[in-house]
Amino acid sequence: MDGTGRRRNPYELTDESPVYVISVAAQLSGLHPQTLRQYDRLGLVSPDRAAGRGRRYSARDIEQLRQVQQLSQDEGINLAGIKRIIELENQVAALKARVAELQGAVEGAAAARQQAEAAVHASYRRDLVPYTDVQQTSALVVWRPRRDQ
Repeated sequence: MDGTGRRRNPYELTDESPVYVISVAAQLSGLHPQTLRQYDRLGLVSPDRAAGRGRRYSARDIEQLRQVQQLSQDEGINLAGIKRIIELENQVAALKARVAELQGAVEGAAAARQQAEAAVHASYRRDLVPYTDVQQTSALVVWRPRRDQ
């Protein structure tokens, strides 16, 4: 099932579909196949495995390979630093998803509270105490008890 609750077509390709063998992934990412194997051993990019234990890369894996290469060559970051950056980016993405989930739960709870509050207000019996608008005056009333003897 996908994120919307629909059944996903098993033959539909997504960015996470592991379809590229290591030679094609190396060509698409501009890296040597041995570099891809090294990145896999270090845990930088972990492709899926086919039945014969061959690596299968997805489009997302190839994009991550390009990112690792860019951070290494252009920014001068070592592979341990790149691994930490990737871990932190994954953690941030997971936290953002959790925040969105909690915001949805809070909004749902607020809507439920408003509905419950509206139901309580609708249940008031307004016929028990008739409401009349009382005029405010400054008249003085003097009370004198009656003397019945």
